Amino acid sequence: MQQTRRRIRSPLALGAVAALALAALASASSNLSGSAPASAGPVASAPGEAPLSPCRIATTMGVQMSEGLPTAPGYVRSTGRIKALNLMIDFPDAPGDGTALGRLSEFFPKTADWFRTSSYGRLHYTPEAPIPDWLRMPQAFSSYGIERGSPYEPGYRGLVEDIVKAADAKVDFSAYDLVNILVTPNAGPSALDTVLSVTFSGNAEAPYADGVPLSNTSFVYSRQDDGSGTYAETGYRVLPHENGHVFGLPDLYTVEGGGTVGHWDIMSEDWGANNDFLGWHKWKLGWLDDSQIGCASRTGTSEYTLTPLATKGGRKLAFVPLSERSGYAVEVRTRDGNDEAVCEPGVLIYRVESDVDTGHGPVTVSDSDQDSGGCTRRPNVHAELSDAPYRPGETFTDRMNGIRITVVDEDDAGAYRVRVTRS
Repeated sequence: MQQTRRRIRSPLALGAVAALALAALASASSNLSGSAPASAGPVASAPGEAPLSPCRIATTMGVQMSEGLPTAPGYVRSTGRIKALNLMIDFPDAPGDGTALGRLSEFFPKTADWFRTSSYGRLHYTPEAPIPDWLRMPQAFSSYGIERGSPYEPGYRGLVEDIVKAADAKVDFSAYDLVNILVTPNAGPSALDTVLSVTFSGNAEAPYADGVPLSNTSFVYSRQDDGSGTYAETGYRVLPHENGHVFGLPDLYTVEGGGTVGHWDIMSEDWGANNDFLGWHKWKLGWLDDSQIGCASRTGTSEYTLTPLATKGGRKLAFVPLSERSGYAVEVRTRDGNDEAVCEPGVLIYRVESDVDTGHGPVTVSDSDQDSGGCTRRPNVHAELSDAPYRPGETFTDRMNGIRITVVDEDDAGAYRVRVTRS
């Protein structure tokens, strides 16, 4: 095991408890300094076709989990077969609540199914739990000093080192792509009070085990139960959110909650009803081919026929670059696949900025019907943005940049024709 002393950047913390009424309850993330050889999005990271070059807004160095392409090195690859190590841990002052395998079943097979659906089968997520019992830590939970927004040093480093000591005789850590630490839910406060779940990702400075750094590790605490009676179906969704970080995706919520993206991406809101990734994230992860992307970079008018993001095949995304670091993404969202809570299907338009840190609003959804109150009353869904998609005959306008995006029509198969005008 390699010891390091490099200073670790702290995870982002949420704002006041009042913000937890919406899906600001989503969990925190942190980049660890340094890099490892792995990278996410092997398809999206390729140079690609020249016509798409202006739409591959660049990754910004120094920005935590930049939305740019390609994803920076150090994260887990996001296509093909990956193996996820799951370890269930408890503490002397918080013995396991139920069985360890019962805790595992709260997240699987649902998490693997979620990724298979979202990736159109391009990500084969294989969870393994070689130790079927609780791993008892040598110290009380309280002694690690873990709170919301806790830095990696010293508490989490000590916890990871203790986990390795407890598991190393039975686990070959080098055989896995990522690690999920499923903590007994009676350790720490209820998620209704504060969400402790966190991911540390993207570096080679973490403790080593079996010759590899444990640099993409997600910790899940408590139970994200919104009281609606749907926990058995929806409580697992904190883990796809956390694993989104090990693939290099940022938090899309801000300290104000889900007001910039709402329920249109699980990296924004992961409580309650199911929701998918944005199309930009699917391209970034290598789940969409270059042939499925339209790039509206030239002056004048261009048209694109977009098929629903939830269905396989067809053009999925039109991108309108504004600069080397930003642009507008255009996609069709419907109530299919992982998008359980869509109450207003249509064309979603959002701005992506690669020079904005995780948790500070790197994506902003344009609301087609501002101050409407939205079209849903489902718990933990940001209602105002629930009716954000544009319908046929409606136009998004950015006068400052000379951009107009008009939804022309919808065909019988649910595809939308979109016209982009640049002046």
